[in-house]
Amino acid sequence: MEQLLYFGTSWANNHEKIYLLGDAVLFLLFLIAVLYLFIFALFSLKKRRDQYPTAKKKYKFAVLFPAYKEDTVILESVHSFFKQDYPKEQYDLIVISDQMSDTTNQKLQDLSAIVLEIKDPQSTKTNALQLVTKHIDNNNLSYDIIVIMDADNLVDYDFLNKINDAFYSGCSAVQTHRVAKNRDTNTAVLDAVSEEINNSIFRKGHTQLGFSSALIGSGMAFEYELFRDNIMKAGHIGVDKQLERSLLIQNIYIEYLEDVYTYDEKIKESTGFYNQRRRWLSNQFTNLFCGISELPLALLKGNWDYCDKLFQWMMPPRVILFGFIFLFACFFTWFNWAMAIKWWGLLLLLCITFSMAVPDYLVDNKFKKAIRNLPILFLLMFFNFFRLKGANKEFIHTEHGSTN
Repeated sequence: MEQLLYFGTSWANNHEKIYLLGDAVLFLLFLIAVLYLFIFALFSLKKRRDQYPTAKKKYKFAVLFPAYKEDTVILESVHSFFKQDYPKEQYDLIVISDQMSDTTNQKLQDLSAIVLEIKDPQSTKTNALQLVTKHIDNNNLSYDIIVIMDADNLVDYDFLNKINDAFYSGCSAVQTHRVAKNRDTNTAVLDAVSEEINNSIFRKGHTQLGFSSALIGSGMAFEYELFRDNIMKAGHIGVDKQLERSLLIQNIYIEYLEDVYTYDEKIKESTGFYNQRRRWLSNQFTNLFCGISELPLALLKGNWDYCDKLFQWMMPPRVILFGFIFLFACFFTWFNWAMAIKWWGLLLLLCITFSMAVPDYLVDNKFKKAIRNLPILFLLMFFNFFRLKGANKEFIHTEHGSTN
């Protein structure tokens, strides 16, 4: 009988030790992720240096608008861009028209845009950018800087001037400040907040500490030769992350222009959010698995930018991080309140991190109403983890509509 009691006590003690160890390891993993976000969010509060000085030279720009079935928004974007306070002869606006109507294409040409049509029904954004690069080279066109936009993007009149100043001062690749041009649904409001959190942490906070800014797919600019050499090596899906990875491997710094705005349409419905994040999540893991083998060499070379990027891609999306910490805090409160204290503390630290990263103008009544949708977005992101297969091999289009 004593042996049975001893065995039972021993088993219970071992079981408790395993349980405590599992909790400690899990908490440590979440703590590292939260501290990482907290540090960069904290440095994003620091005021950046002054704007780049006015350039003494006007570079020649090629502004690219890949447009897949974007008849609804492309005309407004192109018309708006031609209002630049920049010499007209020093920039060409090139629309890569993919399955848009002849009427739209003609109207674009009437606006003085160059229109290149794609006939391949299986085209992707990478195909479009490779096509325009071949067109530039085959026609012996000369450009200093390539700018990549989305079909729905709008910009301010001094957009090209400010990018020109940055490149004259020595930049080779830049990411502008993408902000929401609409907040007309709860999903759009939360998408706008998510974009600004990423801007604060992965762009401004990173550049404040000497790391490269993350790229986001539009409002990007590159030296032409640098862009040409890297775009022709890119795969079909997730071109922005592939360009980012390629540049960081080469130790090329990506600047963030906080005061240069690209106005971007935010996802309006949860279905669009689900599909877009599924594509992003798949791209994140694909790039991580492709790049992780290069980590030892990057460490030996001291390429901390690339090491940092791989660490970013190991982290779960912010809504998943927040959701699971909240669930663990609730679970341990019911199961063992003493163990729950550290989880609630971690949740508080994450909330402080997000509060530092979100601009004040976004915290309004719309945000307070939209925040009730967070559980839905958490579930959608969670289910995305089970639908990643094939997402990096297919083109998942995000539809845009007029925000007027």
